[in-house]
Amino acid sequence: MPELPEVEALKDFLTDRLAGREIVRVLPVAISVLKTYDPPLSALEGRTVTSVERHGKFLDIGTGGPHLVTHLARAGWLQWKDRLPDGTPRPGKGPLALRVALDTGEGFDLTEAGTQKRLAVYVTEVPHEIPGIARLGPDPLAPDFDEERFARLLAGERRQIKGALRDQSLIAGIGNAYSDEILHAARMSPFKLTSSLTEQEVRGLHRALRTTLSEAVERSHGVAAGRLKSEKKSGLRVHGRTGEPCPVCGDTIREVSFADSSLQYCPTCQTGGKPLADRRLSRLLK
Repeated sequence: MPELPEVEALKDFLTDRLAGREIVRVLPVAISVLKTYDPPLSALEGRTVTSVERHGKFLDIGTGGPHLVTHLARAGWLQWKDRLPDGTPRPGKGPLALRVALDTGEGFDLTEAGTQKRLAVYVTEVPHEIPGIARLGPDPLAPDFDEERFARLLAGERRQIKGALRDQSLIAGIGNAYSDEILHAARMSPFKLTSSLTEQEVRGLHRALRTTLSEAVERSHGVAAGRLKSEKKSGLRVHGRTGEPCPVCGDTIREVSFADSSLQYCPTCQTGGKPLADRRLSRLLK
């Protein structure tokens, strides 16, 4: 799933290629991706792109009128085309969901792999009225997201820190992968309760959060859209690396699996050397 660093990189990538360009066609291939119908997709045609912004994990392409907003969800992606194929794409069982064509012959496809179709596309005059954007918490890389603000957010929570970091209404843009990376950098168990955090632990977690995300954004800066997935994977220290040695201490990275996801962690760095039980309501083994 694209998270804050990858969506930020896509924003920069698209800004360089879309700003000042005219949208000539918007072609829906999978109608299921459309979450709004007024204004229609055709309202974007003939309009010039004026901005590309990010709201959490949402991409927002502005035209001075209607905005094209998308959330790539778990298996969605944006594929840039220096030259779009001729002809109109036909609906089918392939990954193509929507195509945007520019007056230059360039454009991009929104695609989604797998059978769970969660890719979402909106056309709206007011992006902040989209429910997913309206409920977003603060951006963790915003200048005013300091330690004090972070502490205030956590003060009202009583749950496992892994879940708190992933809650988009609490903090925008962090998903499964980067929450694992942040907790590893902070040397903190994913199941530690927010209510048990000391002032020193909050300070360390805030530092780990800002550093991890900032470094990921820096790594992704200037990377072409088609290479962002591999760039993300290459920069991860624990997430998706079950069975590999921890790059910090050399211990074996372990996993806890859930119904539709999993987390990875280092026992030595994060849980005092004790493995976590691999079940949904996991606690430290005694």
